[in-house]
Amino acid sequence: MIHRRQLLAGAAVVPLAGRAARAQAQPIRLGVLGDFSGPYRHLSGPTAVACVRQAVEDSGLLQRGIAVEVVQADHQQKADVGLTVAREWFDRGGVDVVLEVNNSSIALALNGLVRERDKIHLNTGAATSELTAKACSPNTIHWTYDTYMLARSSGVATVRAGADTFFIIAADMAFGHSMERDVTKFVEAEGGKVVGTVRHPFPGTTDFSSYLVQAQRSRAKVVAFANAGADLINCVKQAHEFGLVSRGQKLLGTIGFINDVKSLGLETTKGLLLTECFYWDLNDRTRAFTRRVLPKTPDNYPNQTHAGNYSAVTHYLKAVAEIGPARAKESGRAVLEVMRRMPTDDDAFGAGSIRIDGRHLHDVHLFEAKAPAESSGPWDLLKLVKTTPAAEAFRPLSEGGCPLVPA
Repeated sequence: MIHRRQLLAGAAVVPLAGRAARAQAQPIRLGVLGDFSGPYRHLSGPTAVACVRQAVEDSGLLQRGIAVEVVQADHQQKADVGLTVAREWFDRGGVDVVLEVNNSSIALALNGLVRERDKIHLNTGAATSELTAKACSPNTIHWTYDTYMLARSSGVATVRAGADTFFIIAADMAFGHSMERDVTKFVEAEGGKVVGTVRHPFPGTTDFSSYLVQAQRSRAKVVAFANAGADLINCVKQAHEFGLVSRGQKLLGTIGFINDVKSLGLETTKGLLLTECFYWDLNDRTRAFTRRVLPKTPDNYPNQTHAGNYSAVTHYLKAVAEIGPARAKESGRAVLEVMRRMPTDDDAFGAGSIRIDGRHLHDVHLFEAKAPAESSGPWDLLKLVKTTPAAEAFRPLSEGGCPLVPA
């Protein structure tokens, strides 16, 4: 069942003729398709919805008489469930944009559907870099992170710091496969070596002992986890129990989040490396955004995916304001053309832009989890190691193979 939650009730709309009148009579609808009950709930779900709501509140569209609603659904980490929900939203629910989709298999499957229905997929949660490669679409924008960016930031910086041998533990899913491939490529390009890889079932396991024993026996200087959420938490916790860190192996969360660090505690995570597009205490603007959204989610600080939803919706609603709600509901592609033309700027991600292949460009940051003595509060958890400028962080257009890019 699809749960609709009205966020803003619009003022009366001036009647227009024909299809445009029917379109404007309906509110703009944003669908958050995320994990509300599974291993990524704390990284997705309710806090993602809170950030989408905050973006709508900050947009000022209510004052302009434009109604916006937010709906939500749990994809259960299953592509068939996700697609069924999206079809229902498009065919009978009046949804214009699907957000979050923190599962690469679902995101890839959704790609064709939004193109067919001329809707929009603002991918803020899935990581596969295929979305801006051969699978790129005029109806999809890849907003937050991707495997190429995460692998480049994490792998290159770590090798340059002297840790030149890696063992990769990856989730057996599209994201895990992409991350394993990209980390290997960047490590080897820097003169490092991946001495072993192993894949674990997803979803379906909480015992990673056999994989960690293999990592320990490899004597790799870095054990990189190409998984996320509860899987990453269990891996780091069990790696700590097995003594990998005490024996000198460095842990790398290729797609870790502040919420994971909070859950595990700094005594367990100190020294853990994470690549992030957003951190609540990075600058004055990120702190201001966090202060606004926390009343909606007081027990869970926003992470980079949550903030990506805020950033993407903020820019989308600027385009809606320019093109008008009637035209926005008629054609997702028309809105995306405006979004690509305008520079992006918001309190979560700062300044950025959108390329022709659908890749949103912004600065990327490598963080290290603090030691307990360095922390001044419950969510004071990370320290900045290095920032990679937007122009350097993402895969060059020439390497992606996106058919939208002129030859």
